[in-house]
Amino acid sequence: MNNNQSNSFLAVPSGTLKILNLPPSATDKNTHYPWLSLIIPTYNEAANIEKIINLLSQMLDEYIPDKYELIVVDDNSPDGTWKIAQSLMVQYPQLRVMRRQNERGLSSAVIRGWQIAKGSILGVIDADLQHPPHILLQLLHSIEENSDLAIASRHVEGGGVSSWSFARRFLSRGAQLLGLIILPKVLGRVSDPMSGYFMVRRECIAGATMNPVGYKILLEVIGRGKVGKISEVGYVFSERKEGESKVTWKQYVEYIHHLLRLRLSTGNLERFTQKFPIGRFIRFGLVGLSGVFVDMALLYLLSDPSTLALPLTRSKIIAGEIAIFNNFFWNDAWTFADVMIQQKQGGQRLKRFLKFNIICLAGLGLNVLILNIVFNLIIHNRYTANLIAIAVATMWNFWVNLKLSWRVTQVK
Repeated sequence: MNNNQSNSFLAVPSGTLKILNLPPSATDKNTHYPWLSLIIPTYNEAANIEKIINLLSQMLDEYIPDKYELIVVDDNSPDGTWKIAQSLMVQYPQLRVMRRQNERGLSSAVIRGWQIAKGSILGVIDADLQHPPHILLQLLHSIEENSDLAIASRHVEGGGVSSWSFARRFLSRGAQLLGLIILPKVLGRVSDPMSGYFMVRRECIAGATMNPVGYKILLEVIGRGKVGKISEVGYVFSERKEGESKVTWKQYVEYIHHLLRLRLSTGNLERFTQKFPIGRFIRFGLVGLSGVFVDMALLYLLSDPSTLALPLTRSKIIAGEIAIFNNFFWNDAWTFADVMIQQKQGGQRLKRFLKFNIICLAGLGLNVLILNIVFNLIIHNRYTANLIAIAVATMWNFWVNLKLSWRVTQVK
């Protein structure tokens, strides 16, 4: 890139959303190709665009001078974001700008940017400063350490959200849980599958046809690419200071649509076979067996006509909750002892317990539902029906707790 570059907009690619390999000339030492191509998708970010370009340029000029390019892809913002970005091109020679007038959508904007990018490392960062720019250097370091994909995560050590409401936290975690159920082989590989701040080696996604929905491009990268080693870097998601949030209910609906479409796809998704953690499952099952004794004994004491004779459903809820307390402490000390050792603090243990309890309460609801169905429609024996219900709920509890409550990535 040189100081005499044109101030004209980049041509917008058309057709299939597919990233190509770099030409052989890209490896020629006499040909200037950037190493990193960082896409900044924008829509109505006039208040933030100059600041984010300045921050990124200063940082990357120091870390990888002349080895990067910044590509703003703007969806014809009514506030003129594209015009401001264009005016900055003289001051920042690594900056390029694409103005899209016939397409919309964050995910497709990122892919269109990658299609004209010249770097072997492709990245994306929001323009609204909710993604702290300094984390970019840690992502670059992870790529330099041979990661195929480096993700900025809110759910690993050092990560979090600054001031989200309970409702937004609940929706975010609920979306993650739903993803784990629908696409466990894809979303189970990372702690923050909804992150929009990451870098990936071009070779991992070159040739794959992308078909994103909504905002979550990372799902496409993991699901359709050939991604091996993944690294995660913690960051605190900040509230925007300028502009308006673009998170709406529509994005959650699109996310579910995206999950279902990926789940129904064939090919690359099938490669993500994960070795089932049989050792953990056996320990989890043995702990669960102790919970069965607690559950059965209390169910008898509470519901049997010769004792308290409480209604079956009420008795089951009480017995199940006490069994959950029993199972958590045994699982924390034995089944997931390696994770517990890394997270000894009381606050972390309390978080694990709350997650475990919520997940198991959902499992308890499943348990109660199956118990009543089996008891009333199939086997008119409360104890046999209860054992069947427990078996189904155990598989639910193990898999979801493995992914959310006790994770080597230290999910918060």
